[in-house]
Order: sequence, then C-alpha cells, then structure tokens
Amino acid sequence: MFLHKQALQYTAKPEKPDAVYARKLQEVIGGQYGEITVAMQYSFQAWNAHIPGKYRDLLFGTAAEEFGHVEMLATMVAQLLEKAPLGITEKAIQNDPAVAAVIGGTDVQDAIVAGAGARPVDSNGNPWTAGYVTASGNLLADFTSNINAEMQGRIQVARLYHMTDDPGVRDLLSFLLARDTMHQNQWVAAAKELQAEGIESLPAPSNFPIKKEHRDASYQYINFSDGKAAAEGSWAKGDSPDGLGQFTYIDTPPEGVPMPPPTHPDARFFGTTELPNVMEKMAGTVQDKLHRE
Repeated sequence: MFLHKQALQYTAKPEKPDAVYARKLQEVIGGQYGEITVAMQYSFQAWNAHIPGKYRDLLFGTAAEEFGHVEMLATMVAQLLEKAPLGITEKAIQNDPAVAAVIGGTDVQDAIVAGAGARPVDSNGNPWTAGYVTASGNLLADFTSNINAEMQGRIQVARLYHMTDDPGVRDLLSFLLARDTMHQNQWVAAAKELQAEGIESLPAPSNFPIKKEHRDASYQYINFSDGKAAAEGSWAKGDSPDGLGQFTYIDTPPEGVPMPPPTHPDARFFGTTELPNVMEKMAGTVQDKLHRE
C-alpha cells in the first residue's frame, strides 16, 4: 500500500527562476543515477528480497525516502520554471559559452509538454528507462550496486551545487548531499553485515560451487595494456579480498586459441555467406519443403 503525505522532507524553494538550471537539475531526477532510478531500484530489490527482516525493511524505507526526493526536486524544477522567460535571453546562458551553445534557454519540452513543470527525463530530455535499475535478488550484489548508485548520484549533486549561486537551490542540494552520504554508508554497512553474518560472501554469488570455476584463472591479473603500473597494485599480489586465493600478475597475455570459422545460419535468415546466392536460395526452398522451422 502506498500513501502520499502532502509535505516535503526538506525545503525546496529557489530564490529566483532559472530555466537553464531547471534543465540541469533534471539529470538528478531522471538520469541514470537520478532519484527515480534509486527509488525504483530499492523498491524492486525489496520486492525481490527472499528473506524477511532488517535488510528488506532497509530497502523499503530507503526507497520511500527516494520517492520523496523525486518530489522535492520536481517541486524545485517547477519553481525554477515559474515566471522564467520562455525564449532565449542573454541572461539564460549564465555567461557560460558551452551552455549557450548547447542550450540557449529553456528546454522547449519543459514549456510545450510539461507546461513549465518537471518531467521523468534527464538533462538532455532523454526519458528515464528501467534499464537503469539493478535488482538481482542477491543482496550482496544489489547493495554493492547501491553503493555505486549513491556515489555517482552524490558526484552529480556536488557538481550541480557549484553550477548555481541560488541560496535556496544550494540549501536543498546540501540536504541531498547529506542524505547521499548516509545512503553510501548504510549500503557499505549492510554489505559488510551480510558477510559478517554469513548470509553472503565474496565472490557473489557465493553459493555457486566455486570448484566449477577454472580456478587457475580466478586470481590472475592479466595485463592487456602496454602500461606496466598495474603491477604495483594490491590486486597483482597478496591475498584476495574473498580470502580464498592469492593474486598473481601475468605481464603478457596468453596467445589464445584459434577462432572458429564463420557460422552458417539457416539460409532463410538471408545472411551473406561465401556460398553462391543461388545455392543459398535453393537451400532455403528445401528447408521450407521439409517444414524445418
């Protein structure tokens, strides 16, 4: 059951309209690492969770908060667009040649489609897509993905903070930065707790029989670059983080094995092969007569 309370988690009120900045802010609403993504990601992770208790509740609670962040940012965008000029103005380029060249003013769909409101899109107007969501059913894999999502989102909010001098906008972003700090730390803590309790461990999925791997390749760093500095890293020597092996460094990649010859699919796929076209046509006709679908 979802219930909506008509209140914001934190104040979302700009000092003045700014159509160009409203477009920038769309990135953290509907971009790959925006609030819609994490709200949906944590929701589906919770719905796909196979154990009751604290981890599932953590996902549900954080997902609900992230939906509230979408609402705060959408409210902010609507206010930034309120009373903003609909056309291109000299002030709209914010003395930034790159912005002037790429944007030049209000996102026309903010005006035409949304009537001076926010949309579920990124800063270039690309619609939000469910392809951004990671929800595997494996909590260690999912929590690790969540750490990345919160890190990437916080980076973008930090950049946006320095793209405005509006105190109201900065105040909201300061709050969102703080919540991203919390969420990064909570997913790190949750991932560690899963492992400490023996529920999951590295490598994920930990319940796949590890003996079915080619174990001789499990801890080799193979240098496929002409750079040499990677050999200095902890991933090239010493104990592996999963505690199950020792890293080794392979300076030169193996020669590999011969590539198999090109495939020859059913003639009715009409792919180009080295066979004469008339032969391919005859083969297709024969397949049809034999009812080989």
